[in-house]
Amino acid sequence: MIPFSILDLSPIPQGSSPADALANTVALAQHAEGLGYHRFWLAEHHNSTGIASAATAVVIGHVAGHTDRIRVGAGGIMLPNHAPLQVAEAFGTLETLYPGRIDLGVGRAPGTDPATMQALRRGMGGGDRFPEDVVELLGFLGPEHDGQRVRAVPGMGTNVPVWMLGSSLFGAQLAAHLGLPYAFASHFAPDMLGEAVAIYRDRFRPGVTDAPRFMLAVNLFAADTEADAYRMRSSMVQGFINLRRGMAGPLPTPVDDLTSVASAPEIKMAEAALRVAAVGTPDQIETQLRDLITRYRPDEVILTGHIFDQEARRESFRIGAEAMGRINAGAR
Repeated sequence: MIPFSILDLSPIPQGSSPADALANTVALAQHAEGLGYHRFWLAEHHNSTGIASAATAVVIGHVAGHTDRIRVGAGGIMLPNHAPLQVAEAFGTLETLYPGRIDLGVGRAPGTDPATMQALRRGMGGGDRFPEDVVELLGFLGPEHDGQRVRAVPGMGTNVPVWMLGSSLFGAQLAAHLGLPYAFASHFAPDMLGEAVAIYRDRFRPGVTDAPRFMLAVNLFAADTEADAYRMRSSMVQGFINLRRGMAGPLPTPVDDLTSVASAPEIKMAEAALRVAAVGTPDQIETQLRDLITRYRPDEVILTGHIFDQEARRESFRIGAEAMGRINAGAR
């Protein structure tokens, strides 16, 4: 059986507010819990008027407090922006409040622009210390050692599960070296996916976990008709193009024809970046997910999708859950 999960960035659709986006996130998490999703992850992005999950640990606590069983976590925390002790304290507190339900995915990218990096008071060199910061973080979440002078309280001894996130070969190598589970950002940066997964599996040595555990990220846009699914997807494609233009903002309204809002090269670029996807009707979704699972053999699948209409978003994830249910039933 392959667990299936959701990655949500609390997108802010045009005409909506951050408060609306956070309410939508809670509603989606509650919906996901009822559908059998395993995890509900949120991600850290800063200085974006289209994403409401900047204070990621706060949102995780809010979602965990409004759900009962589903695991809630970060996909992820951008560690160069933070002192490892502060991250350990935040997630140790979350684990103390919601025992057995908290995950911590960590990434090396800043998740923002250079000026915002400076505003976060961590500077631009944090990525150079990333391996050391991960080891330090693991130490703060693990058992207390004799003579340890600095402790995360809460945090020490909670052993919050830590995942390595990545979109390049660096994260795969580090995850393998430390024996961490590994989630690849194939939903927006798939070029190195196959090579990264191969490196992770080939070089893995037991550490935090005894065996490699790979999570595949897939964009999901599911609807009753193929046309409706592609129209829903147009919002995320437009948002990606706007980001590359340096014009990131609220999630755009969907369009029937992307050429009415973007050039052919821009559309081609965005579609290449977002190509690890399942788009279409329920039958098409199942077929595409089966093909991706057969190709990459993930231990877990995490589905994501920025969809403008909230009812359509919940319906898309319902269709995705049912497709994964049928895939799992056939694998028994």
